[in-house]
Amino acid sequence: MAIQGARTDNGQIAAHLIVKDVAEAIDFYRRALGAEESYRGEMPDGRVLHAQLRIANSFVLVSLENMGMDEETASRFSRGMRVRSPHTLNGTSAILELYVDDVDAAFRRAIEAGAMVKLPVEDMFYGDRYGMIEDPFGHVWALATVKETLASRQIYERMLAHFSGPVMEKC
Repeated sequence: MAIQGARTDNGQIAAHLIVKDVAEAIDFYRRALGAEESYRGEMPDGRVLHAQLRIANSFVLVSLENMGMDEETASRFSRGMRVRSPHTLNGTSAILELYVDDVDAAFRRAIEAGAMVKLPVEDMFYGDRYGMIEDPFGHVWALATVKETLASRQIYERMLAHFSGPVMEKC
């Protein structure tokens, strides 16, 4: 979508997040992740069909489940046109990862805005300070800050040590 002042770079991937209430999602992403709205497509009945948001240096599109059609109407279209939110699917198939300057502050802000903790922020063996949240729409976000820049070999050695200790005994 080439929206003036909000076009993604060629070759850049922009995720489409499917939700049951786009206006509510816009508000949450603004409060939780500092999203800026670039475009809002509103239907004559007032429902928001889709929107384009800028979060950090990326664009994310937020779209209404099944393009606002009820399940019976949507079933008349090919499977590729039917899109459902994580709440309808009772799960998600992707994790959105966002690197920020201060993961602890970003995590706190997301929780205060209504996100649920999936993995508390902690220092990870691969050099990041990292945590995961689930937004109110069922999408899972990983928030991270780079603490150490490591070589592949260092990460591998740390991974082996990490997974050979008490962590694996809990599994």
